[in-house]
Parts: sequence; C-alpha cells; structure tokens
Amino acid sequence: MEQVLLDQVIETDYGQFDLSWGEEGTFDGDFDRFYRGQINGLVGAANWQGVHVNLARRSGGSPVRMVLLDAPPGSDYGQWEDVVEVSIALPNRHEMVWSDWWGHTGPVGLPPGSYRLRVSAKGRDEGHLGEFAEGAVDEYLLQLWPAPWQLDAILSTGSEDARYWHREVGGRRPE
Repeated sequence: MEQVLLDQVIETDYGQFDLSWGEEGTFDGDFDRFYRGQINGLVGAANWQGVHVNLARRSGGSPVRMVLLDAPPGSDYGQWEDVVEVSIALPNRHEMVWSDWWGHTGPVGLPPGSYRLRVSAKGRDEGHLGEFAEGAVDEYLLQLWPAPWQLDAILSTGSEDARYWHREVGGRRPE
C-alpha cells in the first residue's frame, strides 16, 4: 500500500529542501552536521533532528512526491538517474514537517518510527544548468518504509550533478 504524504512543486532557493522534527533539524550550511559518516552527497541524514535533501535547482520549482510504503520498493532505478538511501528515526511525540530555504513549511504526517528513505531524482543536470528556467526541469520521489537503521547507500548515479555532490559533500564515512 502507498500513502501519499506530499505531492507538490517545491519552490526553493539554493536547492534546499528539509524534513525536520526538531529545532535544529533544518539545514544551516553545515554539511558536516548533516552528512557526517555518509558516502552520499544528496541526502544528509546524520543530524538526529532532520534530513537535508539537496535539490539540483538553485531557484525555482521542483516537483516532489513523498510516499509511505509498507515494504521496501522494488528496483525502479531505470526511470530515475540518481538514487540514494538513508535511515531516519522519527521519535515519539515528534511531528515531521517539510521546509524550504524561504521558510515555507507544511506537515508530512509520518508516524513515529524507524524508516529507510529512498530519494530518487531525474533531471539533476537540467536542473543545475536551468537553475532559473521557467517550469520544472528536475523531479524527485521520496519513498519511506519501516526499517532498522543501516548505513547510507548510493544505488544509482547517472547525472554529473550527483557525481559532483557525492564527491564534494559525500565521502565523509571512513573507508
């Protein structure tokens, strides 16, 4: 079963899209705080109060769809260029909200628990090159399902933009 938690165009700046459940859960430019111990540079989940999702567009709107699943999704990497997974834990008595660089925010409706988060993207190169383009040029799917904690993983890298971020921000986990 799939429950849609968010399905809208996120208007952002500096590519910032956050999922948070605590006062210190939104990205403040400190990559170490969000990406410490990770190999990927697209989804920072090292902060226990939130997750930073690095969208490719500097400014403009990007469609973001977030769904809650009962079980891990199948391998649909063929339709997505870039795919990473991280683990998160939403504590009891906390509510997850989404926010962007501008301070727009909204509820997510995720129940407390331990989850795996897969973020799939397509059009990151177009989003980077067309950062001020009219209309959507990049697109994101966020899938959550109950799961115990695991190290982050890069499942697919098809864009130059993702390669850049994995190299520049990722790689913070000791080999």
